[in-house]
Amino acid sequence: MINPGFDRRSFLKYGALSALAALTPTAPAFASVRERSLAFYNLHTDENLKTVYWADGDYIPESLAAINHHMRDYRNGEVHQIHPRLLDALCELRIRMDTTARIELISGYRSVATNAMLHDHTDGVAQHSLHVEGMAADIRIPERSLSLLRKTAISMKAGGVGYYPASQFVHLDVGRIRTW
Repeated sequence: MINPGFDRRSFLKYGALSALAALTPTAPAFASVRERSLAFYNLHTDENLKTVYWADGDYIPESLAAINHHMRDYRNGEVHQIHPRLLDALCELRIRMDTTARIELISGYRSVATNAMLHDHTDGVAQHSLHVEGMAADIRIPERSLSLLRKTAISMKAGGVGYYPASQFVHLDVGRIRTW
């Protein structure tokens, strides 16, 4: 029996909200996180970085600089600003995957020269890659399966997600939403 103060429209609205809640990941809402942190291991430089990059409603410049350096083009040492939306997507990915494990970084920022060289010699490297803009990262999380990483990244709708199981990484960018 429906409560007399609970009309059909309210019943349908709450039913839809309940169905949506059932489909929503159980990870804490990213927006309610008080501090945003990341932990990386750069496979090419053998460097680790663990930092809180956002707190009290603001990005922390020193932490952003450390991340920019960590995600640099390891081939030539060129450092570029990593887009904060990418950092937020990586942070949200860890939260949704319920892990504090470090993200293994295969590729972060790429200089124009490095990207051109990779494009000429490697399949699957875009000529105008978002890596050049500091808006993409190729990653894996050792404690989580690559297929789960891909599925979780796609569910976030933060940008592009590429799946490279033979090379053991997932590409995540904050460009337009697409998958490959």
